[in-house]
Amino acid sequence: MCAKPVKKKGPSSVKKYESKLLEHFYETMVKIRYFESNIEKKFLAGEIPGFVHLYIGEEATGTGIMSNLTHTDYIETTHRGHGHTVAKGADLKKMMAEIFGKKTGFCKGKGGSMHIADFSVGMLGANGIVGGGYTLATGAGLACKMQKRKDISVVFFGDGASNRGTFHEAANMAAVWDLPVLFVCENNQWASTTPYQTTTSVADIADRAQGYGMPGVIVDGNDVFAVYEAAKDLIEKMRKGSGPALLECKTYRLKGHFVGDPERYRTKEEVKKVQDETDPIVRFEKRVLDEEVMTEKELEEIRKRVEKEVDEAIKFAEESPEPDSSEIYQDLYV
Repeated sequence: MCAKPVKKKGPSSVKKYESKLLEHFYETMVKIRYFESNIEKKFLAGEIPGFVHLYIGEEATGTGIMSNLTHTDYIETTHRGHGHTVAKGADLKKMMAEIFGKKTGFCKGKGGSMHIADFSVGMLGANGIVGGGYTLATGAGLACKMQKRKDISVVFFGDGASNRGTFHEAANMAAVWDLPVLFVCENNQWASTTPYQTTTSVADIADRAQGYGMPGVIVDGNDVFAVYEAAKDLIEKMRKGSGPALLECKTYRLKGHFVGDPERYRTKEEVKKVQDETDPIVRFEKRVLDEEVMTEKELEEIRKRVEKEVDEAIKFAEESPEPDSSEIYQDLYV
């Protein structure tokens, strides 16, 4: 039986990190934030069809984990998958076009916000079904093992999805077959409109790792350094054949479940308090400035570069053609 979950903290100093990695952390988190903020504006303006679910507030988790991966590692994500997709290195123009429902998108505009996929960077797809990614990621992990590759598979899921049967099926299979699958629970405190404490039988979702004989680790999901280090330790071991692991990142969803959510289940005061205290981007800025490993000028240059890239992606999406109605039955399995 595996031991109780370990709680990991971030490094006492960030001076050990190379400047390129620090820049990568910041650029990725800011890119996700700016991308999502613009998606929100465009959706509210009626320019984006369907529904969109934002990753704002959780940027440190996706960034910290993805910074340990290569393009040949696989990820499976959720309906809240924009941040993971950006962090994995997907083309922003094709991504934005897909969200706008345009022909130039990754899925020719037929998938939209919840079904983006980019196999070229190992992004196997977002999933509109809660808990739908577990078994796909486990299958990808099985492929890695059968092909004797050092690559791993990562599946992201929320606290609510941890109660789905597919989690237990996939965790059991990954453990029995010793598969290189990292289960990442982004515990953002809310399962849609329900606080996770009222529907989940354990205080820490990482406790469930014990039932499958795999390591369970808990980390502050709003500290990119802590996430990076915890993921690095688990991933390095997995590449050497240690089998699956469960990483629980304690974070917080700053926006509603979906854009337009009236959020009657929580107060604006609660959200503001959490944002003031734990915003991952603000925390990063304060840390690197206080320790004098980055300057305000360097941070500003990164922000300007990100804004330009996202603005170009929006322009590309807006100017791209709509899918032709004659293509409606193409790209279908049946």
